[in-house]
Amino acid sequence: MELSLEIRGKRVFVTDHSTIDQLRRSAYGWKTGRTMVLLPEEALYLMDIRNAKCTDSGKTLSFNAVAERFNKGGKLMARYFAYKDWRDRGLALRSPDVKYQKQHAGPAKRYPKSALRISIPKVKGAFFPHDLLSIIDDDKCGKELYERYWIGQYGTYKAAERGRLSKLDAYETLFLIDKKKLSLRNSTRQGVLRSASSRRRDFPRLYEVYKDWRDHGYVIKTGFKFGTHFRVYFPGARPIKDANWMHSKHVLQVFPKDSRLLISEWARAIRVAHSVRKTFILAIPGKAKPKHTPIDFILYHRKGGETEDPAKTPPKYAMLALGEEEYIGGSELAGAIDGAKKRGLQLVLAIADRETAVTYYKVRRVALPGSRHDYYEIDWMQP
Repeated sequence: MELSLEIRGKRVFVTDHSTIDQLRRSAYGWKTGRTMVLLPEEALYLMDIRNAKCTDSGKTLSFNAVAERFNKGGKLMARYFAYKDWRDRGLALRSPDVKYQKQHAGPAKRYPKSALRISIPKVKGAFFPHDLLSIIDDDKCGKELYERYWIGQYGTYKAAERGRLSKLDAYETLFLIDKKKLSLRNSTRQGVLRSASSRRRDFPRLYEVYKDWRDHGYVIKTGFKFGTHFRVYFPGARPIKDANWMHSKHVLQVFPKDSRLLISEWARAIRVAHSVRKTFILAIPGKAKPKHTPIDFILYHRKGGETEDPAKTPPKYAMLALGEEEYIGGSELAGAIDGAKKRGLQLVLAIADRETAVTYYKVRRVALPGSRHDYYEIDWMQP
């Protein structure tokens, strides 16, 4: 099939009517007048897989020659290999500018809410700034905090009967100070915050998220073993291993809007969570306006075991394609999620690694009643 490249408008289009009919049946491009316009990724795919020829003023162009014309905005290869992978699975995807019947993006996943009330007397402790730990040496109060509210670590980890000290991390220390249940003999709230913030700049944002979940009745502990900031237990969880005890099923990663993270590091945390059968929750603190992030494609998937036909069904997802070595910011990701939601679609992240294999992650909003932060479940997706 012949593809003609229009240099002035930087568009790829098809004029042959039989070719247009063939491409339309396979959900390529869109009609404008008597021609069909193709996305650069569509043209590259047809050249790569179906041996199409692309010409400019009668001169045949190579794959690289065409790709170079459309590489001004960057990440063309990440978009192309994500496009190719989805197509190779027998699924359709189209330009985000193609008109379709808008659907509702689907309800957010609602999490339970349970108010936390700590009904114990105020306790005293000492803060150790280098370790970012507080110690409560009041045996009775420390044990009660641990057993009733799962705050701190009483005794020895996984052996609470060994020892009489209660250890609080910096988040737990600040939380109890804010609840007026802890005073420090050698420091203040500001002193704890200053010490923790000097160690890691994003500590205040992490604490906001920690406090939000704790105030909603959840138990939040370190996620160090799972490569995340926190692990999450639902309201009612206790550290005592009885017949009702269970492992945490969720991990939580905080991604402030002003931060940036290498995609490979970000994806690794999701993969670890998935490998230990935990749901990965991404927290984007605050309600600041997200940065506009263009959606790359709209996606059609499967229903009842059959592939969806774009001529008959609306799309389900919006794709943001990324490369393994790229950085993404919290505001950029929030913008992509917001852009998908406005389209009535759920966001799918497509990450192309250095071997051009593509891994997919589906993003679903979490509704935590009364929260002023944004939370999302991110699950590995097998198209």
